[in-house]
Amino acid sequence: MTATPLHIGIVACSAEGAALCYRTLCAEGAQHLGPHAHPEISLHTHSLADYVACLDRADLAGVAALMLSSAGKLARADADFLICPDNTIHQALEHVLPQSPLPWLHIAEEVAAEAEARGYRRIGILGTRWLVDSNVYPDKLGNRGLQWLRPSESDRDTLARIIMDELVYGIFKPESVALLQAVIERLRDAGCDAVVLGCTELPLVLNDGNSALPTLDSTRILARAALKRALRGA
Repeated sequence: MTATPLHIGIVACSAEGAALCYRTLCAEGAQHLGPHAHPEISLHTHSLADYVACLDRADLAGVAALMLSSAGKLARADADFLICPDNTIHQALEHVLPQSPLPWLHIAEEVAAEAEARGYRRIGILGTRWLVDSNVYPDKLGNRGLQWLRPSESDRDTLARIIMDELVYGIFKPESVALLQAVIERLRDAGCDAVVLGCTELPLVLNDGNSALPTLDSTRILARAALKRALRGA
C-alpha cells in the first residue's frame, strides 16, 4: 500500500448513483486506511438534462464531449484516474479515451470480472433503455466467455420508466420495486444465474436479499475497484 493513495476523480451523471459511489468510497476506504480515512476524491457533473438530451438524439459524440469536459476539470484538480458511476454513458467511452487527459476504469469491465470470479455463466442485464439496448455489457461479458440476456421489450420499458421517472429523483416506491423483482424473476426463468444492476440507482432498491437472482451491484463494484486502484498507487 502506498503512503498516499491516488486521487480518484468521479465523472458523475445522475445524482443518486454518483452519491452512492462516493459514499461507498468514503465508507469502505476506512476498512483499508483506518478510522475515517479514505483516498482524496473529486467529483464533477454536468446537468443530467444535458446528458439526456444527447442520449435522446443518439448523440454519443455529445455525451463524450460532456464527459471530457468533466475529465479536464478533474485533471486540473489533480485527480490521478477517473471513474464514471453511470452505466449508460459508458457507450461513449470509446470516443472519450483517445482524448482523455487521465486513465479510466470501465464499470462493465469490473462487473464482468466480478461475474467471472463468482462463477456465473448467464447474466441478465438491467438498466435504462439506452443501456440495455447497447453493447456496453454484452461486449465486456462476452470477452470473458459469459452469456448474457436482455429483458423483454415490455420489461425494458418498465425499467426505463422506474429509473428515469423515480429512482434518479430519489423516489422509491414499493410497487415499483415489486415490478423490478418480477423482471428479475423472468430473467431467472429464462436461465440466468445472476443479474447485473446496470443502473447505478438500482442498488438503492435491489440487493441479494430481495432479488430472485444474485445481484452484481455495478455501483459498489466500481467503487471497490477504484479503491484498490488508489491503494495500489502509480
